[in-house]
Amino acid sequence: MTEPVITSPCIKVCAVDGQTGLCLGCGRTLAEIGGWSGLGQPGREKIMAQLPQRMQGLRDLGKLGGEE
Repeated sequence: MTEPVITSPCIKVCAVDGQTGLCLGCGRTLAEIGGWSGLGQPGREKIMAQLPQRMQGLRDLGKLGGEE
Protein backbone atom coordinates (compact mmCIF):
# COMPACT_ATOMS: atom_id res chain seq x y z
CA MET A 1 0.00 0.00 0.00
CA THR A 2 1.35 3.43 -0.90
CA GLU A 3 1.44 6.48 1.33
CA PRO A 4 -1.15 9.17 0.53
CA VAL A 5 0.20 12.25 -1.22
CA ILE A 6 0.49 15.20 1.16
CA THR A 7 -0.66 18.37 -0.53
CA SER A 8 1.49 21.42 0.03
CA PRO A 9 1.30 25.08 -1.00
CA CYS A 10 5.10 25.23 -1.28
CA ILE A 11 6.31 26.85 -4.51
CA LYS A 12 10.03 26.54 -3.63
CA VAL A 13 10.35 30.26 -2.83
CA CYS A 14 11.32 29.89 0.80
CA ALA A 15 11.95 33.25 2.46
CA VAL A 16 10.31 34.22 5.73
CA ASP A 17 9.41 37.86 6.23
CA GLY A 18 10.82 39.17 9.52
CA GLN A 19 7.87 41.47 10.18
CA THR A 20 5.00 39.04 9.61
CA GLY A 21 6.72 35.69 10.15
CA LEU A 22 5.15 34.39 6.94
CA CYS A 23 6.87 32.68 4.06
CA LEU A 24 6.84 34.95 1.02
CA GLY A 25 6.30 31.95 -1.25
CA CYS A 26 3.40 30.15 0.40
CA GLY A 27 2.19 32.25 3.34
CA ARG A 28 2.84 29.68 6.06
CA THR A 29 4.73 30.25 9.30
CA LEU A 30 7.93 28.36 10.07
CA ALA A 31 6.04 26.27 12.64
CA GLU A 32 3.40 25.37 10.05
CA ILE A 33 6.06 24.48 7.48
CA GLY A 34 7.99 22.35 9.97
CA GLY A 35 4.93 20.51 11.22
CA TRP A 36 3.14 20.20 7.86
CA SER A 37 3.49 16.44 7.38
CA GLY A 38 2.31 15.72 10.92
CA LEU A 39 -0.77 17.95 10.84
CA GLY A 40 -3.13 15.56 9.14
CA GLN A 41 -5.41 16.49 6.28
CA PRO A 42 -7.92 18.56 8.34
CA GLY A 43 -5.14 20.70 9.82
CA ARG A 44 -3.53 21.26 6.44
CA GLU A 45 -6.89 22.18 4.88
CA LYS A 46 -7.55 24.72 7.65
CA ILE A 47 -4.23 26.44 6.99
CA MET A 48 -4.64 26.22 3.20
CA ALA A 49 -7.95 28.09 3.53
CA GLN A 50 -6.13 30.96 5.29
CA LEU A 51 -3.31 31.31 2.76
CA PRO A 52 -5.04 33.51 0.14
CA GLN A 53 -5.80 36.12 2.80
CA ARG A 54 -2.27 35.90 4.21
CA MET A 55 -0.74 36.33 0.75
CA GLN A 56 -3.01 39.30 0.07
CA GLY A 57 -1.84 40.82 3.34
CA LEU A 58 1.77 40.41 2.22
CA ARG A 59 0.93 42.09 -1.10
CA ASP A 60 -0.82 44.93 0.74
CA LEU A 61 2.31 45.46 2.83
CA GLY A 62 4.43 45.61 -0.33
CA LYS A 63 6.29 42.41 0.60
CA LEU A 64 5.63 40.73 -2.74
CA GLY A 65 6.85 42.26 -5.97
CA GLY A 66 5.41 42.17 -9.44
CA GLU A 67 1.76 41.77 -8.50
CA GLU A 68 -0.36 44.87 -8.53
